Amino acid sequence: MGTLVELKDIVQTYGNGEMDIRTEGAKVFRILEVIKSVPDKLYTGAIVNYPENDVDQGNRELMQRVVKGVKELHRLLNISKDFKKPEEELLAYDVAHHAGLSLEEEYELLGLLKEIQRQEYLKRHLQKVIPMLVEMEHLKEKVKLNGHFRNLSSFDLNIE
Repeated sequence: MGTLVELKDIVQTYGNGEMDIRTEGAKVFRILEVIKSVPDKLYTGAIVNYPENDVDQGNRELMQRVVKGVKELHRLLNISKDFKKPEEELLAYDVAHHAGLSLEEEYELLGLLKEIQRQEYLKRHLQKVIPMLVEMEHLKEKVKLNGHFRNLSSFDLNIE
């Protein structure tokens, strides 16, 4: 699986030929066959097809919960992201890169060809990750105590 991208903007060109570019995902494709040597090209190629990919709105209520979860994730990580779209227009593809998915999880998401499936996938991911981050914050607070204990007056070390 892969994504056909559309070049939107060349942001900067460097003396060595490298460029900073802005792209937008256009279509999901499935690789049918890899062609190792393409005549007159320095890269490999592939025969692909473009499976039917449902990009409707999915479940708007579920998507709102996903966006809320991504915002909570960002709050816990103390980062700020701009989705560059009004929240009511966001799709799973718009927030997936901001949800803390691993490369393998992003690939799994790419293989889901219905918006409702992608929304559910992101919801489950956030339900797994956010509690771990909250627990890490609690652990961080415990570590900050630096070995000093508070409110130990009722702590009895009398062992009989």
